[in-house]
Amino acid sequence: MSGILGAAMLRDRVHELYDLLDPCRLCPRRCMAERKSGAFGECGIGDELVISSVALHHGEEFPISGFFGSGTIFLAGCNLHCVFCQNFEISQLRQGELWTVEQTAEAMLRLETAGAHNINWVSPTHVVPMLVDALLIARRQGLRIPLVYNTGGYDSLEVLRLLEGIVDVYMPDMKYGDAPTARLLSGVDDYPLHNHAAVREMYRQVGPLDCDSRGIAQSGLLVRHLVLPKDQARSSEVLAFLDHELPGPADVNIMDQYHPAHRAGDYSSLSRRLSRSEFQSALDLARSKTSLRIIG
Repeated sequence: MSGILGAAMLRDRVHELYDLLDPCRLCPRRCMAERKSGAFGECGIGDELVISSVALHHGEEFPISGFFGSGTIFLAGCNLHCVFCQNFEISQLRQGELWTVEQTAEAMLRLETAGAHNINWVSPTHVVPMLVDALLIARRQGLRIPLVYNTGGYDSLEVLRLLEGIVDVYMPDMKYGDAPTARLLSGVDDYPLHNHAAVREMYRQVGPLDCDSRGIAQSGLLVRHLVLPKDQARSSEVLAFLDHELPGPADVNIMDQYHPAHRAGDYSSLSRRLSRSEFQSALDLARSKTSLRIIG
């Protein structure tokens, strides 16, 4: 069953999350936008869900996509402004359609019926209240598969603590090992600080990845790290954190699919694809860490 909270406690969490929507304190930006009154947050979204797509997705890591696909719900908008975002039409241009929480609940149930191994919220940080509201409806109607929280990793501890017992699998990015790069490339001054705190909290809640007999994740933490050209992501610092700062083994996917997208061409250091040697260097480093388990 997805999560461990009963309906009454889940309903209480929905109310607490909506309280953080206006003025908005859902992410570390704390932009204080009055989103219930028609204002948009720093994420570019008001108090309604804007959904780009709902589908079975086969391109995630095997523990997530498995044999039949991950039930992905791609949310428009984002609390980060990554200049190289490969989904910038969704995250920055906010392409999508308005959905009610009832429609979103119905979509989750359809995905389960279609054979999805899980419900996968992609970039949910800025719209968590509405998503958990939809989840409550879907749970009442019989939703049982695990819930994946697929995030850019710039998350609030206050919100994450309200998600304890709701989220089964946390799948955060760890984008950068240093703050100046995060400021330049994603527009936030304190990404490593909040990212580290968030990953620690996620690990506290769910621990390392736990898979069933087929290798499909049922709970746990799976970290993603995208290697950037010229080691701009400071991969060694990210991997050192995962190796030394968590209380047990950590599952991580070292990702090689960087290519110039969105505004990356405006930055000479990002205007080319990742070289094979750059990726191999990061992968070899990850493999040398005794506490890390590499997920492909």
